[in-house]
Amino acid sequence: MNDAFTPRPEHHFTFGLWTVGNRGRDPFGREVRPPLDPVETVHRLADLGAYGVSFHDDDLVPEGSGRQEKEAIVKRFRSALDATGLKVPMATTNLFSHPVFKDGAFTANDPEVRRLAVAKTLDAIDLGVELGARVYVLWGGREGVEADAAKDPVVALDRYAEALNLLCSYVRDRGYDLRLAIEPKPNEPRGHLYLPTIGHALAFIEQLEWPEMVGVNPEFAHETMSGLSFHQGVAQALRAGKLFHIDLNGQSPGKYDQDFRFGSEGIRDAFFLVKLLEDAHWDGMRHFDSHAYRTEDPDGVWEFAAASMRTYLILADKARRFAEDPEIQEALAAAKADRLAEPTSPEGTTPEAIASLRQQVEQKRSDPTWLDALAQQGYHHERLDQLVMELLLGVR
Repeated sequence: MNDAFTPRPEHHFTFGLWTVGNRGRDPFGREVRPPLDPVETVHRLADLGAYGVSFHDDDLVPEGSGRQEKEAIVKRFRSALDATGLKVPMATTNLFSHPVFKDGAFTANDPEVRRLAVAKTLDAIDLGVELGARVYVLWGGREGVEADAAKDPVVALDRYAEALNLLCSYVRDRGYDLRLAIEPKPNEPRGHLYLPTIGHALAFIEQLEWPEMVGVNPEFAHETMSGLSFHQGVAQALRAGKLFHIDLNGQSPGKYDQDFRFGSEGIRDAFFLVKLLEDAHWDGMRHFDSHAYRTEDPDGVWEFAAASMRTYLILADKARRFAEDPEIQEALAAAKADRLAEPTSPEGTTPEAIASLRQQVEQKRSDPTWLDALAQQGYHHERLDQLVMELLLGVR
């Protein structure tokens, strides 16, 4: 299919080796698909119009590989990148699969485990930079607790910050053009994870030694698991200048981490997310951290990948039509949406400006009808919301 919704590299769509390479295993069943060669992944994604591919260190170089074996794997992978033009914009580290990290990595009680986690991450940063990564994502998959008595949460966050400071210092010393992005998640696989939401991560970052080097990599599923609005959280990260990377998928509120195809769940939030990114002209990667249903065979995996990108482009087109639809624009005006941009205090925040604001309000309050008129006005959100619904349902 070649139409307006056909992905092209300039759309900056990326996938992880672990996403299309997911074999369909779950807690109750074994793998249903064969392993996927990273080189085949590169060629197939390039054929679909993707921009890039990301990886955990162990996704590309299996744990326990010797130096010569690692060099051969990386050389073969790089050759595939060169042949296809696919990029590696982001890399990350697996600090959750090996049993040694069962009590956490950067926040493990045992300092030897923490040192191993830092060293493993430094090795993975070197590999990511070697292949062109400009963003390094840190998902604290086991940075958490079930038995609250086992960890002092304040001290655990101190160790978490220490690890980030060590990584930043290393990146600075090496002169790498690399930013770090924390990926928040509320729970799973631990009962409670540290830095569970975008807001938690943003507050944590400001207390680091080099906060300008660290941002967030929010994931649709993770905020949605908490019952939060993903696009509202992303807006906060954008406003803070901290949206360094983003993970797109689908998720039902309150469920386990489903990692469904983008747009398959939560279509309204997906639409407003796409609208937010496109309206902001955000220049980052549209990264899909999701996987095909367990029911799929290998061919279904590539249908899943193509559909993920296509859905984003369809929603981007709907965002454009939202801005051009005269009835929607009329409804926005009725809702006074444009007036939100007006400063509450046009004269600023000085004591004189505050006094002027109070004086203006007091003058208006002298009219007994003023307050009642404000209270009685309607904002016509029902009509606006229905127009958005009709746009998404394809009747506008």
